[in-house]
Amino acid sequence: MITHSLEQKLSLYHEFFAIEHDFSVNITTIKKEEASSFAQFMSRMPMPFKLSTEMNSIDQSALRSLQSLGNSATQLVSFLNQQSQKIDLLVGYILSQQDDVQYRYQGIKFGGGGIKFIAPTVFSIGQILELKIFLLENNCAIYCYGEVVEVESANEQFAYKVTFHFIREEDREILVRASLHEQSKQLQKLAKLRNQENDR
Repeated sequence: MITHSLEQKLSLYHEFFAIEHDFSVNITTIKKEEASSFAQFMSRMPMPFKLSTEMNSIDQSALRSLQSLGNSATQLVSFLNQQSQKIDLLVGYILSQQDDVQYRYQGIKFGGGGIKFIAPTVFSIGQILELKIFLLENNCAIYCYGEVVEVESANEQFAYKVTFHFIREEDREILVRASLHEQSKQLQKLAKLRNQENDR
């Protein structure tokens, strides 16, 4: 396995766009020897997280292939979207059962390179963490391993930057899409507020 310096790990964190957004994340510490291989990581991944990502990928590829049919596919796409939303609700419920309040922390920023969260707990630089990231309003939850790369003091708590140690590429893509979707929602909200102020 390639070992990177702390500076390189921080640059990996900043390599992708990240958005400020509140979300839940379950965090438990794991020993470095338990995070030595990707196969070992995959064997520990709970089944609901595997299913969630696979269903998300199937949805994306199905909708892409239908879009090439043009106008004749509009009603079919609408119907499939409704069916997909039903399944998303069910999967969202199953995933919410994985969110253990005992290990829950407040996430404040996420992107394709890592997450930032706040906690009263002390974690050390270089510590490997098992992460369950819940972005349920985007119908996704991600299981991955992260490594603490930066700690700052914040209002009697600590703010931690965590870069991904092990994450499936399809899960990283989901986080990238979710961060861009969240940015779009935030920009629309800002535009609406500006319009309301201009109308006064």
